[in-house]
Amino acid sequence: MDLLLPQVIISMLLFMVLFFGIGFLFNMLLRATWFMVILYPLVVILIVDDVRFFEYFTKPSESFQSLLSHLLNLSASDITILTCGLIGAILAGTAIKMLRVRGYQMF
Repeated sequence: MDLLLPQVIISMLLFMVLFFGIGFLFNMLLRATWFMVILYPLVVILIVDDVRFFEYFTKPSESFQSLLSHLLNLSASDITILTCGLIGAILAGTAIKMLRVRGYQMF
């Protein structure tokens, strides 16, 4: 199902802000800088694939084939939206790093 241009733009902005906020909070609370960037591929897999998490361990062959199929069938708008989420996570890590360099000690 294709999205309209306003929906894509709003979704891109929402994913970027959402993952910036979540990443900033995780990085601040866990005293990590790139935690959400490392965790983001797992989040994308959970969003894209409809296979249950434990099936990756019980039926790995079918699960990874299904994941690859779903990833290859993503539309350009979906890829753009998910990329904006990654950009938001990267910006959160950069913001935390810049704040720590400037002397702000968060938790």
